Amino acid sequence: MSTLILSRWQFGITTIYHFFFVPLTLGLAILIALMETFYVRTGNETYKRMAQFWGRLFLINFAMGVVTGIVQEFQFGMNWADYSRFVGDIFGAPLAIEALAAFFLESTFLGIWMFGWDKLPKWAHLATIWIVAVASNLSAFWILVANSFMQEPVGYVIRNGRAEMVNFLALITNPNLAAQFPHVFFAGLATGAFFIVGISAWRLLREKDGEVREFFVRSFNIAIVAALASSILVGLVGHTQAQHMVQTQPMKMAAAEALYNSQDPASFSLLTIGDLNGNEVFAIRVPDLLSVLAYNSTTGEVQGINELQAQDVKQYGPGDYVPLVPVIYWSFRLMVGAGVLMALLALYGLYLAMRGLVASRRRFLYLAVGALFLPYLANTAGWIMTEMGRQPWIVYGLLKTSQGVSPVLGAGTVLFSLIMFTLVYGALMVVDVYLLARFSRKPPVGRVSATGAAGEEPELVEAY
Repeated sequence: MSTLILSRWQFGITTIYHFFFVPLTLGLAILIALMETFYVRTGNETYKRMAQFWGRLFLINFAMGVVTGIVQEFQFGMNWADYSRFVGDIFGAPLAIEALAAFFLESTFLGIWMFGWDKLPKWAHLATIWIVAVASNLSAFWILVANSFMQEPVGYVIRNGRAEMVNFLALITNPNLAAQFPHVFFAGLATGAFFIVGISAWRLLREKDGEVREFFVRSFNIAIVAALASSILVGLVGHTQAQHMVQTQPMKMAAAEALYNSQDPASFSLLTIGDLNGNEVFAIRVPDLLSVLAYNSTTGEVQGINELQAQDVKQYGPGDYVPLVPVIYWSFRLMVGAGVLMALLALYGLYLAMRGLVASRRRFLYLAVGALFLPYLANTAGWIMTEMGRQPWIVYGLLKTSQGVSPVLGAGTVLFSLIMFTLVYGALMVVDVYLLARFSRKPPVGRVSATGAAGEEPELVEAY
């Protein structure tokens, strides 16, 4: 394989590994903050134990997210030097702000929260976890500022073959960011909610102790509300994002629908089997639905791959401007399908919770355990579609991916680092799953502190 292909594989693998941890950090921090808020407002110790129990799982996930995220920025310089040279002036500001004003803030107050139980006043300690939650999502915001420039370049001029920022306000008010950030925010909340739902269901299937079962029923009840709300909202903001994509990256939408020829009105593909030349062997389509999704109207043209390819050749010169259609088509369906299943399971789970039947419905509890993995499937499929659907561009309309790779790297060097990163990250994933499983099995009773009460394990410190 070429250096370009290997570098793309390496960045894709390390990014997906890293993004297993990011959404859980974003959503779980908010839910823990809500649990501690309930404790401060009501004085009910159960909510305090909830915040502590789920907090130690949050710490494990956060640590793994930091470790896997460090590699990302190094790859810009190692594998993608020409890309970094092109966008360095644009990326420098949001990435620096992310580190200084978001990540450092998040890390500092997470330490205060971890060691501050029973040392700070209740409201002060509560403030620390809310700062962690806000800073985590603020960190995601600045990362998405940089990513949105890749999707829809704004606020720049081209000088000496480089993109230079001339309008920082345009960068942070990028229309793509306005559609993308809410989608990531609610996806993170859904991931955190289904994480609590899944582990709570697993514990309810195993536990006989009444106090422990009550603890996980309460955790489930809080999380299932967030799971339903976030599943619905992520779909709604995803719809807005898709409408924006029709206007700014129509090729991505055409590939997501395997739509080779323009249609007005356009039908939505439930299932299409064919070849890469647009010859359909079998297709199930819903008439007019794609136009409704794109324009909120039963009429409206959605451009096809063939017409868009001709337009791009005319605008940018000879080349293949069609992404890998099967990957985009099926990743879109995996994302949407997982999202629909999440909403349906959450709706039924809320119904059971309102009737007090959660703990007694073992079949549903098994489904709820499996539902823990649905957000991860949706998140991964969504990012694969987002990034691979933009190909062949690394910065849409400005720089092709083939132009961004480091010119001095050999294929052998990249292959070696690809293998090493994959093995190391695989080992870290095994460690992460082991630690999460181990601490998930611990009893959620007693006081959890940095030093540990008499006869107790110092769980928060050990988890970190």
